[in-house]
Amino acid sequence: MAIIQIIYLFGVFFIFGVILSKIQTATQKNYSNSVGWRGILWTAWLGTPVHEYSHAFFALLFRHKITDIVLFSPDVNTGELGHVNHSYNPRNFYQNLGNFFIGLAPLIFGPLLLVGLLYVLVPQGQEIFYSLAGNLNSFSSVLTGIQKFLLSLFSLGNFKSYSFWIFLYISFCIASHLAPSKADRQGAWRGGAVILSFLLFLNILGLWLHWEVTEYVVNFSHFFAGLIVVYIYALIISLIHFLFSYLILWPWRRKY
Repeated sequence: MAIIQIIYLFGVFFIFGVILSKIQTATQKNYSNSVGWRGILWTAWLGTPVHEYSHAFFALLFRHKITDIVLFSPDVNTGELGHVNHSYNPRNFYQNLGNFFIGLAPLIFGPLLLVGLLYVLVPQGQEIFYSLAGNLNSFSSVLTGIQKFLLSLFSLGNFKSYSFWIFLYISFCIASHLAPSKADRQGAWRGGAVILSFLLFLNILGLWLHWEVTEYVVNFSHFFAGLIVVYIYALIISLIHFLFSYLILWPWRRKY
């Protein structure tokens, strides 16, 4: 039961995290096999600081001690673009719990930032956001929300606005660096084990007190429903970036 509740709560992060990670890896490979690893820097210079800042934000939120932070420092030898090192008390429940959110922080902070930029940079951004904030409790409603969102966002009027093109470029930068790294995922699993243990405790307590814990979890998971459409947008942007890197850079592709 607790595993099902975990899926309801955080399944969207895992599913889109895995897909974005695969696309990101493939895109970086396209650059490495053509113009070289540094080709990714046209999005990394902004996307990486957003990625690393999100780790730092959640580390502070969960009272971890940040021992070292590098928002952007590309290293061609290691492939590292930036990092946040932090320490915590392994006996502290709250700090242990924080590992989950710190590890997946870019998947939380990035979409929220995109929504904020949608408001600021895109004409009628508030109306476009309404398609995200609607009732997305079924598969058909999610598809409808996605359709409304994309049609409103990529309207002819928006293409005539310079601020929309700024939003589009920033979206490329952020979406291309949303995926958690291997180290991020390892940290998230540590926190995930704490969440699973807590849910097991709640379910045992629920049986004793006759609580419908799953019902509460499902209702709370609707809070994340609006993020699904933003993730779809991020996936579309990431796929466009992948196709761009594959087709445009094809003449420079190295033969092995």
